[in-house]
Amino acid sequence: MAKRKTALEHLNSGRQPHIVPMIPPGAPGYREAAGGAMVVSSPAEVNALVRTLRPGEIVTLDDLRQALARRHRVAVACPVSTAIFLNMAARAAEEQRLVLPDEELTPWWRVLKKGGFLNPKYPGGTVAQQALLEAEGVRVSPLRKQPAVFDYEERRPADPIEERAAG
Repeated sequence: MAKRKTALEHLNSGRQPHIVPMIPPGAPGYREAAGGAMVVSSPAEVNALVRTLRPGEIVTLDDLRQALARRHRVAVACPVSTAIFLNMAARAAEEQRLVLPDEELTPWWRVLKKGGFLNPKYPGGTVAQQALLEAEGVRVSPLRKQPAVFDYEERRPADPIEERAAG
């Protein structure tokens, strides 16, 4: 039986981003792209963008997708693969937590769901994400019984993150 890959091995798989020039009707991103092209990013590229986030800065998954689309000059970034690659980056960071100082880890906890909600699918669920955010001075409160960051829009980076990662 084949050995199961670690999250770090998935992250460093060598997969490259590619452009889908014509999105099939019904595919994720089809309506959003409105006839434009879509980028299917890579785990390493998503990880690199998240690593540019500074303490206290917050983005949503949609912000991350928009940065990827701008970087590749296309209409949209694939919603499904971007979410999967973000989760890979989070799991890989947690695999490295025992051997790397916290400041060297990919700060996955700084990426929220739409509306500022915490993501229960991250390692450790919303409890772990909330603890990491609060350690950076980000206040988390319940909204419709789910933990959320109310001021996430004010905490977005002032400069485009796709330009930070390019340099």
